[in-house]
Amino acid sequence: MTATETIYCAASDCGKETTSVLKCPVCLKQGITSVFCNQSCFKRNWPIHKAIHQKPGVDSYDPFPEFNYTGKVRARYPLTPKREIPEHIPRPDYAGNGQPISEHISDRSGKIPIYTEEELKGIKLAAKYGREVLDIAAAAVKPGITTDEIDEIVHKATIERNSYPSPLNYYNFTKSLCTSVNEIICHGIPDKRPLEEGDIVNLDISLYHGGYHADLNETYYVGTPSKEAINVVETARECLDLAIAHCKPGVAFRSVGDIIEKHAKQHGCSVVRTFVGHGIGKLFHGPPQVAHYARNKSPGIMKPGMVFTIEPMINAGGFRDISWPDDWTAATADGSLSAQFEHELLITETGVEVLSARKETSPGGAVKRI
Repeated sequence: MTATETIYCAASDCGKETTSVLKCPVCLKQGITSVFCNQSCFKRNWPIHKAIHQKPGVDSYDPFPEFNYTGKVRARYPLTPKREIPEHIPRPDYAGNGQPISEHISDRSGKIPIYTEEELKGIKLAAKYGREVLDIAAAAVKPGITTDEIDEIVHKATIERNSYPSPLNYYNFTKSLCTSVNEIICHGIPDKRPLEEGDIVNLDISLYHGGYHADLNETYYVGTPSKEAINVVETARECLDLAIAHCKPGVAFRSVGDIIEKHAKQHGCSVVRTFVGHGIGKLFHGPPQVAHYARNKSPGIMKPGMVFTIEPMINAGGFRDISWPDDWTAATADGSLSAQFEHELLITETGVEVLSARKETSPGGAVKRI
């Protein structure tokens, strides 16, 4: 680093500018520069920080060898160090210490925002950039590429749009997108595992631009998919499409789950209950909550000016999920495949507008069931 370069604490729950010279000794040996404010920051963040350390003589390793994985996907460490954000990029409130205080305040009120026309201009621009970044990432999907390499592509494309990758340091998440492969339902951490022929992978893109977040995702086929993979992916895609067609002013948010679960069951699939759609805009996650399963209790009625996501997670087997020891990765409890699709939606006076809609040139897309 140069004498004039700003230094930030490498602790994911700190991130403050510092003049400290306290560096991680393991990182120094491996050619990585990690500076911490003090010993307290270093010790507190060691469990997260050590994930970037290379084991001598080993290209990659499973950090959880005693964990009872439910499918064939394994974590592959070391993770790459946290990617840097240029000084000029505006940051959300959690970028420094990982805590989205604005969301905590909003959660106490439970009020669903109604955005003005001027605010919607900013929201739509962020959504436009989100779609561009997702399409760039999707174009790179192929056997052999690692999910960390896709993370680097997403990080660069986001920065090029003068935007901040919303997942980065959100509750201390260390990457710029989530990559969920095969039995991983959501929140997979990009790592050194290469994508393999026959995999399915969900790319979940979120970015922050001009004071507004965008959020969207799709599941893609890697090479030639199996019959089971096609069924669960296309069912998830159709579930989202049917849910969107249901949206308009006056519709209860809780009714969305009835439509999704009915279609999923018709194709022998189940709906994950742990994770929900959410409000999006000034906050990364806020009201309303949109549950995807039948007979749920999601409160609220759709009104013009509301912006939210619907993002059903559909499993080929049972609906239950488990968490990996990284406290982020959610996998199917029975090891079955899982697929997800997410769109960002605006309720208009007459219906709904898909702000994150696919373009004619967008990679991926529906395929016929075998």
